[in-house]
Amino acid sequence: MVLTRYSLDQFVDDMQGLVARQPEQAQLFDRGSAYLERLIQDPEALPEQFRRPAGVGPRPNHGSYALHRSDGLFVSAVVWGPGDRVGPHDHQTWGMIGVMGNAIQETRFRRVDDRERDDHAILEQDRTTLVQAGDVSLLIPEVDEIHSMENRGAAPTVEIHVYGKDLVGLTRSSYNLETGQIKRFRSEKFDNC
Repeated sequence: MVLTRYSLDQFVDDMQGLVARQPEQAQLFDRGSAYLERLIQDPEALPEQFRRPAGVGPRPNHGSYALHRSDGLFVSAVVWGPGDRVGPHDHQTWGMIGVMGNAIQETRFRRVDDRERDDHAILEQDRTTLVQAGDVSLLIPEVDEIHSMENRGAAPTVEIHVYGKDLVGLTRSSYNLETGQIKRFRSEKFDNC
């Protein structure tokens, strides 16, 4: 029996076709999750250089690699080394995160304030999930997208991130759980570009 591999290029083609049809959000997530689940089943679908931390820069135990950019679709690989983490933040676009190797602890938060202040938010922890290899996590703007991530394991965690917008230059927010302060930020670049 010959197994047919699902490549990163096939995944991107399938996702571009899906996004071009401008489906309702439920259909986008349903079909897109199926494509992503298929891709993350085979770690070899992602070149080796995108499956390890960058080893340099301000976060040497982390790696963020842009894999595809087009209108309405951005795909990246993110590697969380042991102990690597990021606090609560949002994305300002729909997203899907598929764990390709190891696992990541994801904690979701919901805003419980009246949203009248641009510089302050009150967050309440909603749930914490250990997202394991083969699992896909969905990010729904304004509804269920604020999360923190932490690799508590002894090996790097490899993820494929899929978004409706390029994160470089996109204004997003990080949240301080203790003070309620909202800090605006923009991703400036990825480790490979």
